[in-house]
Amino acid sequence: MESPTPRIKAGGQLSTFEKYLTLWIFICILLGIALGKVFPELAQTLDQMSIYQVSIPIAVCLFFMMYPIMVKIDFSQAVKAAKTPKPVILTLVVNWLIKPFTMVVFAQFFLGYLFAPFLQMTETIRGVEVNIGSSYIAGCILLGIAPCTAMVLMWGYLSYSNQGHTLVMVAINSLVMLFLYAPLGQFLLAVNNFPVPWQTIVLSVLIYVGIPLITGIYSRHWIFKHKGKEWFETRFLQYLSPIATVALLVTLILLFAFKGDLIVNNPFHILLIAIPLFVQTNFIFLISYVAGLKLKLTYEDAAPAALVGASNHFEVAIATAVVLFGLNSGAALATVVGVLIEVPVMLMLVEICKRTAFWFPREPEKASLFDPRCFPCPPVSGDQQ
Repeated sequence: MESPTPRIKAGGQLSTFEKYLTLWIFICILLGIALGKVFPELAQTLDQMSIYQVSIPIAVCLFFMMYPIMVKIDFSQAVKAAKTPKPVILTLVVNWLIKPFTMVVFAQFFLGYLFAPFLQMTETIRGVEVNIGSSYIAGCILLGIAPCTAMVLMWGYLSYSNQGHTLVMVAINSLVMLFLYAPLGQFLLAVNNFPVPWQTIVLSVLIYVGIPLITGIYSRHWIFKHKGKEWFETRFLQYLSPIATVALLVTLILLFAFKGDLIVNNPFHILLIAIPLFVQTNFIFLISYVAGLKLKLTYEDAAPAALVGASNHFEVAIATAVVLFGLNSGAALATVVGVLIEVPVMLMLVEICKRTAFWFPREPEKASLFDPRCFPCPPVSGDQQ
């Protein structure tokens, strides 16, 4: 009798950086605060290196955060969604018709009402005095309208999901975000008494989503044509990933360098911001997962559909917050808190998916195409071994 294939612990296949992302964030907080204290003139220097309120150094860092994500996406897979559209439709409904508005509700309830007595201080954004709680709400909103298109591929892998459909969901949501992120962000921020010129949001989306997206599509096509798929996967991505890691860490260090005083004086704010983000993540996962169950999706499709909705594209949220409100704004800090809780919370949800897989119909032969260690694995006869 064959021994069962061992299950892989959640997080077991993450890279060292991804597995300890929360730790790196804490290190960036400390390093950023220290740099802000030692080099207070850094803010003035960065302000001078800007075009239309867009910091050139930050723009460069954020491009290298976004480009590796976009270049990995195979948009040709999107045509396969027409064959089994339910999972993709579910993610679109959740990401664009439900998630943004529930994020507003949770952010307003916790940061605008329940925690309001602890958030009485103000900050200056573009020459206007605003309540710090309102700034945090704005950052949460920017997170809520940015569905994940990067780490969700890893969450799908760890949950033994249908990676083909996960890729389709990522591709379609990336394209939708290019067109809906700006108008939806402008609308929700204005409704919550945080008016922002729509031109500014459009500019930020074009810079931080459009340019990396177009560059990623073109360079992927060029590399496949001249170097081949194998070179792209084994060589190009190997060298590209460390660049994305460095860009993310540098951006976070700069963010915390400008929020050092606020964090030192009010470390409790980090916890206050994390609570509505934690509640939102679990709530969206729950309704997506239950909807997948009611729609009778297979586990391999239901799990990534729920994980796509639960996670956030924090790179876009950080970039937009920096452009709209400034590198030293509470909104930017709120988006960084989203990074802080992303990995541990999503690993918890991945484990929930694996432990509840028996709720759904299974297609082990489909799952095995993407991960031969799927559970429960299909029987393997002697002549197939």
